[in-house]
Formats: sequence, C-alpha cells, structure tokens
Amino acid sequence: MIRKGSVMQVYADQYEEYERRHDELWTEMAEVLKEKGAHNYSIFLDKDTGQLFAYLEVEDETRWAEIAQTDICQKWWAYMAPLMKTNTDNSPVSKELKPVFYFN
Repeated sequence: MIRKGSVMQVYADQYEEYERRHDELWTEMAEVLKEKGAHNYSIFLDKDTGQLFAYLEVEDETRWAEIAQTDICQKWWAYMAPLMKTNTDNSPVSKELKPVFYFN
C-alpha cells in the first residue's frame, strides 16, 4: 500500500456542514473510492485554523489518479466547493505531504 497525506482548507463557518456531508457520503462516491483502490481514508480538522489533514492508503498511484476524471468525483467536488478553498475545476486546493516517519 502507498500511504498518502495532504492538507486542505475548509471555511470556518462551514465546519459542521463539511462534516455532515462526509457523514452522508454518497454511495456512488464510496464505490468509486473503493474501485480506485482507496483504503483507510480519514480526514481530520484543526478547528483553530480550518486546516484539514487527509490520510489514505492506495493500491496504485495511476489508478488513484483516475478518480479525478470520474463523473461522480466531479459532481462531489462541485457539491463541496462552497465549503472550502478550491481550484478552478472545483477540486480542493490540496498540498501533498512528504512522509517522514512511519511506525508499524
């Protein structure tokens, strides 16, 4: 498995809505996450800053990258765009983090 971490930003007045929408993750979105090889996907919120930390494990980088081209992912991004900082294509502004320590 490939471990991935990234940070994103949610607007301070949208914390509860961001969490609610993830609590009600669309079945179709969950299916495409699994199909593209995502495992152990977690998102954490720093309420002081609005920073989100995302962690997931993927089976294959190429397969994982394909998720951005799916209709359901594009729809999810548009749905989440009002809640967080996004790029022009509605994808979340995201900074990938370099792994520096792992203990198993």
